[in-house]
Amino acid sequence: MPGGMNRFDPKAFLLTIGEGIATVNWRKDATVFAQGDEANALYFIQSGKVKITAVSAQGKEAVVAILGAGDFFGEGCMAGQSLRISTARTLVESSIAHLEKTAVVRFLGTQPAFAETFTSYLLARNIRIEADLIDQLFNSSEKRLARLLLLLANFGKEGQPHSISTPISQETLAEMVGTTRARVSHFMNRFRRLGFIEYNGNIEVHSSLLSVMLLDELSPRNGGARNGPEDGAD
Repeated sequence: MPGGMNRFDPKAFLLTIGEGIATVNWRKDATVFAQGDEANALYFIQSGKVKITAVSAQGKEAVVAILGAGDFFGEGCMAGQSLRISTARTLVESSIAHLEKTAVVRFLGTQPAFAETFTSYLLARNIRIEADLIDQLFNSSEKRLARLLLLLANFGKEGQPHSISTPISQETLAEMVGTTRARVSHFMNRFRRLGFIEYNGNIEVHSSLLSVMLLDELSPRNGGARNGPEDGAD
């Protein structure tokens, strides 16, 4: 940062504040909060992974997000949300800070570095949600899956494979992409055959997977086929 200042570390900051904050260690598959619960706190993931899901009135469940260390969730309470509109469950053992709404309001007014970090996170989250909506509206299910795998792998360094460290089932991938498990299995097998990904206990994502995002179709010589209308609609 400018002037040689250290980058603000919300995890370290939260450890120094006692009032209104509690850190809880959650086991795998634990419910942090459920859809319909009272919304009165913000959460910060210090370590682990959390899956956010929502269930429709008809009982259909959708995976909204997979979050990891450094992410906030449950921020709807800060905008007047009285009841949770989603469920948060841990995918692995996780350490999560519970911040009472009154404490967050106090921090926003008295801790400029925290306020800047939290605001930046919300803006980045909003951009991601907008990109997800555009992806869902205009991209085929194959492109949506490729983008999701790149995001889950925190892809960034060119030319190096990135592992998705948390086991994620094809059912969950299908829910996040908005398609069927059969189609996810089909695309995953194709990506592996083309050398875009590897299965080695976890999924390993290569930079070549970016080609799926850049092309309207995979070359027939590589075993690809042009996406039909059903790919963009499922």
